[in-house]
Amino acid sequence: MKTLIIGYGNPYRRDDGVGYHVINAVATRLGRPPLALDEDGLDALGEDIDLVSLPQLLPELAETLAGYDQVIFVDAHTGAYAEDLRCTAVKPRYAPSAFTHHMTAETLLGLTLAFTEDVPPAYLFSIRGYDFDFGLGLSAETERLVAEAVERIMDMIT
Repeated sequence: MKTLIIGYGNPYRRDDGVGYHVINAVATRLGRPPLALDEDGLDALGEDIDLVSLPQLLPELAETLAGYDQVIFVDAHTGAYAEDLRCTAVKPRYAPSAFTHHMTAETLLGLTLAFTEDVPPAYLFSIRGYDFDFGLGLSAETERLVAEAVERIMDMIT
């Protein structure tokens, strides 16, 4: 099953970058080298399992998503959900944002419909962040959640 995993968030804002850390942990499990902070993985697309790390979702990805059987998004949450690690199905819909630089996974899937009759099944892993201050690395609490997220993602892709 051709799968795209997109971790998004700012790795220079501690736990906001949890998607980057999950992407690299999955890369390690797949026997691949991790992405450097200045790499996004877009130049390496074409594997059965593609890994991308971005500071935010971009409308330019809509056409790319159309070529996959499954898409997994990974992002931090700030405590908006009861669960520390939450996985939900993502359905396409237009969801305008008050912030022009912010795009939701639902909106990106909605844009994908412009390139295909149907969108691939998609899932969002929301991982609880505790520290969004400037700096690299994850808080101890969020770091513990990375391993669980990676196990659940590996179950979905292998």
